[in-house]
Amino acid sequence: MLGAIRPRIPGLAVAAGAVAVAFAVNRALPSLSPLTIAVILGAILGNVGVDLAVLKPGLGYAAKKLLRAGIVLLGLKLAIGDVLHLGGRGLAMVVVIVTITFFGTQLLGRAMGLSKGTSLLVATGFSICGASAVAAMDGVTKNREEEVVTAIALVTMCGSLAIVVLPLLKGPLGLSDAAFGSWVGASVHDVAQVVATASVIGQAALAPAVIVKLTRVVLLAPLVAGMSLWQRRGSARTNQAPGEKRPPIVPLFVVGFLAMVAVRSTGLVLAGVLNVAQTCETVLLAAALFGLGTSVNLKTLFTTGGRAALLGLASWVLIAALAYAGVRLIG
Repeated sequence: MLGAIRPRIPGLAVAAGAVAVAFAVNRALPSLSPLTIAVILGAILGNVGVDLAVLKPGLGYAAKKLLRAGIVLLGLKLAIGDVLHLGGRGLAMVVVIVTITFFGTQLLGRAMGLSKGTSLLVATGFSICGASAVAAMDGVTKNREEEVVTAIALVTMCGSLAIVVLPLLKGPLGLSDAAFGSWVGASVHDVAQVVATASVIGQAALAPAVIVKLTRVVLLAPLVAGMSLWQRRGSARTNQAPGEKRPPIVPLFVVGFLAMVAVRSTGLVLAGVLNVAQTCETVLLAAALFGLGTSVNLKTLFTTGGRAALLGLASWVLIAALAYAGVRLIG
C-alpha cells in the first residue's frame, strides 16, 4: 500500500501548497473563489515549461479521487426541508429554469461551433452551481482540460459581474427584496456569488436567494446521473476498446452526495461539523481543479476564448431572463 502512495506524495504536496495560496488570495480578494484561483495556478504551472513527470501521479489522483470526495461533501450544504419550503410552484420554476438553460446553452454552443465538451460544461456550470457543477460533470464525461478551465473561467467571470450588475437592476425591474433574492438564487451560478449579490440588498433578499440556490444544487445529482446513464448507453452502441470500462449507471460519488443530503436533512449535524465539512469540501475541490489545471494547454484554450466567452454571456442572459419571468409568474 505504501508503495502505491509514495509516487503520489510530490504531486499532492504541490497541490496542498497551491490550495494554501488559493485560500490566501481569496482572503485578500473575496470575490475570487479558491476554486478559480487553484485552477489558474495549475494552468500557470503546466505552461511554464517545467517537467511535471514526478508530480503527475499525485496531481492525477487529486483531479479524480479528491474531486469526487469534494462533491460528496457538497451534499452537506443541502437539506430536503429547504427544498420543500419553496412549494410546488417554486420547485417547478427552478426545474424549468435549469432544464431550459442546460439544453439551451448546449444548443447555442454547438451553433457557435464550440465542442460538445465546452458546451456541456458551460451549460452545467451556468444552470446548476458554477465550478462545483463543472467539476462534477467532468467526473462522468470525457473532456479536455482546456474545456474544464474555460467553463470555470466563464462562470466565475459572469458570477462576479452579477454581484455588481444585478443589484443595479432591482429598481428598474420593479422587484421587491424577496423577489430580488429569488431572482438571484435562480440565476447566479456559485453559492458564494449568490450570497454576495443578495447581501447587497439585505437579509430580506438573502434568505430566499439561498433557498432557491440550494434547490438548484439539489438538481446536480439527477443531472450528473442522467448524463452518466446517457454515456453508458452511448458506449453500448459503439465499439469499445478492449478493457475499456463502461460508465456506471449511477456514479458512486453521486450516491455519496445524496447520502450527505439525507444526513443533513436529519437536522442532527452540528453547526461546527458543517463548517469543517464546508472547508474540507473547498480544499478537496481546489486541489482537484489545481490538478486539472496543470494539464491545460493555454494556446489551445485561447483559440476558442472569444466564442466561449460569447456563449457564457448568452447563457447568463438566458438564465437571468428565465429566472425573472419565473419570479414574476409565481409572484
